Amino acid sequence: MKKTLTVEGMSCQHCVKAVKNALSEVEGVKSVEVDLAAKKVEIEGDNLQDSLLKEAIEDAGYEVV
Repeated sequence: MKKTLTVEGMSCQHCVKAVKNALSEVEGVKSVEVDLAAKKVEIEGDNLQDSLLKEAIEDAGYEVV
């Protein structure tokens, strides 16, 4: 299963790392790819729950739009 989210507030590689680390802690997440220029985050995994993904990103200090 793949999900793509648009994330506001990312501006550098530190932001990318923070988002990747936050999402990697969510149950079921296998991989995370971040396109900084497009503000897109692609998450691949099993039984991904939108609410948990959004919460992890927001807890890291970014906004899912």
